[in-house]
Amino acid sequence: MWSLEIICFLLCFVPSYQQFPRMCATQEALRTKECCPTWEGDGSACGASSGRGTCEDVVVSAQPDGPQYPFSGLDDREKWPLVFYNRTCQCTENFMGFNCGDCMFGYFGENCNERRESLRRNIFHLSRAERIKLVSYLNLAKQTISRDYVVVTGTYREMQNGTNPMFAEVSVYDVFVWMHYYVSRNALLGGPGNVWTDVDFGHWAPAFLPWHRAYLLHWEHEIRKLTGDMSFTTPYWDWRDAQGCDVCTDELMGDRSTQDPSLISPGSVFSSWRVLCSQAQDYSARGVLCDATEEGPLRRNPGNHNRNLVERLPTSDDVEFTLSLTNYDTGPMDRSANMSFRNTLEGFGDPQTGLGNSSRLGMHAALHVYMNGSMSSVQGSANDPIFLLHHAFVDCLYEQWLRRHRPSPNQYPESNAPIGHNSEYHMAPFLPLHRNQDFFISSKDLGYEYTHLLDASELTYECLCKSFTYLAESLHPSLEELRDVWPWLLLAGLCGGILTIAIAAAVLTTKQWYKGSSWLHARSWKHAFALPERQPLIRSKEIEETNQHNYQTTM
Repeated sequence: MWSLEIICFLLCFVPSYQQFPRMCATQEALRTKECCPTWEGDGSACGASSGRGTCEDVVVSAQPDGPQYPFSGLDDREKWPLVFYNRTCQCTENFMGFNCGDCMFGYFGENCNERRESLRRNIFHLSRAERIKLVSYLNLAKQTISRDYVVVTGTYREMQNGTNPMFAEVSVYDVFVWMHYYVSRNALLGGPGNVWTDVDFGHWAPAFLPWHRAYLLHWEHEIRKLTGDMSFTTPYWDWRDAQGCDVCTDELMGDRSTQDPSLISPGSVFSSWRVLCSQAQDYSARGVLCDATEEGPLRRNPGNHNRNLVERLPTSDDVEFTLSLTNYDTGPMDRSANMSFRNTLEGFGDPQTGLGNSSRLGMHAALHVYMNGSMSSVQGSANDPIFLLHHAFVDCLYEQWLRRHRPSPNQYPESNAPIGHNSEYHMAPFLPLHRNQDFFISSKDLGYEYTHLLDASELTYECLCKSFTYLAESLHPSLEELRDVWPWLLLAGLCGGILTIAIAAAVLTTKQWYKGSSWLHARSWKHAFALPERQPLIRSKEIEETNQHNYQTTM
């Protein structure tokens, strides 16, 4: 059945929209610096005729950045997106998208006026059919070349200020691989080896969590449009106290190859995946951008990593300490920040002391290092689909912190954060434009919830429904497996019943045959097969007291 559905998806998928739309990757668009495509619904730029949006000048913040990046005018991500475009679509009401053709996160319908909350679930609570669907969607996105957007392969200067466009076609999945590379790449200062490494527009500073929240929402949005499955959500991997890579099975993200432990098992579709934008050192040595060509197979070797850098996977205690930190970010707001929730969750603050510049990486960063392959490179980590499951749980912890501490909007820094991370800064390389502060809000305001955070103590109808949903999804995989094996259980029960009747009949026949024989006297049977006396059963109260010590508390 799933094969038929996948074929249907391949033949009649819905086009998707994202960074550098084709209509804005032309010589004319680059030279005029205007990215205001028409909306096919009414044929007007930004859907203006339908009141969806208008083409407006981009306004960027003038607030000062931190001292970590001491240059100006050298990097295309500075004051994003002004190097490429100074006019873009600004959408009204609940409309969104580079041409205002989509709905804001959490809204649906022709006029984007239907509110709906999606539920992100633990990947181990998915049924077998849902797991197959997840892997199928991932592979479909990887194999489908985008019709509507491209990625940039050269700097604006290399493009001769727009007269020589440099873009490449990639798949729906790989555009997000490229996005993660582009936001975290080194700054090119000119010439081979001349780069600035202490810069990252999506990591090592306050925007780390908002940027990845926007990233996951856009990825989820594109999968829905590609497949037509508007109920799709990104599952998460709860890696607290994990003893290994629980999701590394052929049913999920791929087992380890028996021929080469750094490769994916041939039994997984991911063994055929090829990575891109994963050779950061090579790009820096040559002073160039990733050109979006294939660079080899997806690699992963969980557990065979540098133990001096990562001692173990994060524990429940590490998570609880991190969530207890009251300040979102502190001091210079970079990897040296002390007692910073963001820096500790990102992995550069010690999850036991909260001190920054930790010699050992923890939390989020520990997972990347532990995977010891494509995931261990910041710029190329999104090549591995585990990246999505991992960051969905990181986002879940971010959401838990927001609900526990309820920070005021001004806790997010307005100025003096590392470049790209001030509250009013437009996230690179997103088009449509988003500001960092737009995602320093609860997931509920963005239209999604986590089963991990459902509170059964809230006696509202909505929360009761969510709690029942959580219980149902937890039991669903077991019930599905039971459904598959019940005919065999029934057959075994029938065979057992027949065998029991046969044995009983044989015993009765034997007893009648030898009736009256002295060696079959009941007392002789009793002594011949007497069993030693057993200890009395433990009282039910003692059982309850014992079980209480075995419960595991939730986060």
